[in-house]
Amino acid sequence: MRILVTGGAGFIGSAVVRALVTAGHEVRVLDALLPAVHPSAAAPDLPAGVDFLHGDVRDRAVVEQALAGVDAVCHQAAMVGLGLDLDDAPEYVGCNDLGTAVLLSAMARAGVRNLVLAGSMVVYGEGRYVCPEHGSVAPGPRRRDDLDAGRFEPPCPVCGATLRPGLVAEDAPGDPRNVYAASKLAQEHLSAAWARSCGGSVLALRYHNVYGPGMPRDTPYAGVASLFRSALARGEAPRVFEDGGQRRDFVHVDDVAAANLLALEDVRGRLPGGTRAYNVGSGEVHTVGEMARTLADACGGPAPVVTGQYRLGDVRHITADSSRLRAELGWRARMPFRAGMAEFAAAPLRA
Repeated sequence: MRILVTGGAGFIGSAVVRALVTAGHEVRVLDALLPAVHPSAAAPDLPAGVDFLHGDVRDRAVVEQALAGVDAVCHQAAMVGLGLDLDDAPEYVGCNDLGTAVLLSAMARAGVRNLVLAGSMVVYGEGRYVCPEHGSVAPGPRRRDDLDAGRFEPPCPVCGATLRPGLVAEDAPGDPRNVYAASKLAQEHLSAAWARSCGGSVLALRYHNVYGPGMPRDTPYAGVASLFRSALARGEAPRVFEDGGQRRDFVHVDDVAAANLLALEDVRGRLPGGTRAYNVGSGEVHTVGEMARTLADACGGPAPVVTGQYRLGDVRHITADSSRLRAELGWRARMPFRAGMAEFAAAPLRA
């Protein structure tokens, strides 16, 4: 199969490209090499035989060129991370939503009907919570006065009781809590509209906290694993926000690439006119504080410092129920948490 991977020179995209090439597929990469992710002007390090196009997914002409002769698209190109403030909103919407709209319109014209979309768990907002008295509930937005006072756990919106966090499944309603999350949910809605309009098939992979070799070095848009790893590389203690008790699902980038490979091999003709979402998580729940300690131990660096600081757009707990992906596509996460963190501790970061 001939596959176009947008954003294929990035952290996750390049891992997907390697998995596709190893499986015998023909791959074309379209990547803008934006300076925030690719500060070096050097050509991307891609496997032999990969056709590389340097261009922006918002550029209609270059997207049409990239789509020539392809059977499916794996759309990884996006501006990622929570960002700094609302000044980032136009760039998030431009990169993520306008870029997706340009790609989808070009796919409709080119007759390409198979799409695997890089989604994100951020579309859920907070994860699943259960109140002892009121059952499954959805906490409201976190309040600054609670966070300033160190009250990080969201209370029951009905009675104020302490909630028990659980795993969130794909049928949970969207509740984006920041601009990045809103742009990722919009990508899914745009893709669903495209599928209904032209009879396309979409598999949306909602990644949880992806980590592994090749993560971008310390930037305001990097994931928390990269921020901690960058601090340790400088000989500094990782700075853990809140009390470190935030629950997350850390999934290795090679496992995410394997999920994309399975989705691309399954998407053709699977859901004409429809979409299907899949959580991509390891199934192991760990706290941010635990991850920082494990990584620091593996690096032989200073112990993490719990700061009590917070970002208002962050959520407290979000962990995946990935049983749908396991049942329907036969995917399994292969990298255990501690082994993955040990590998990550020794691996270089992207410059």
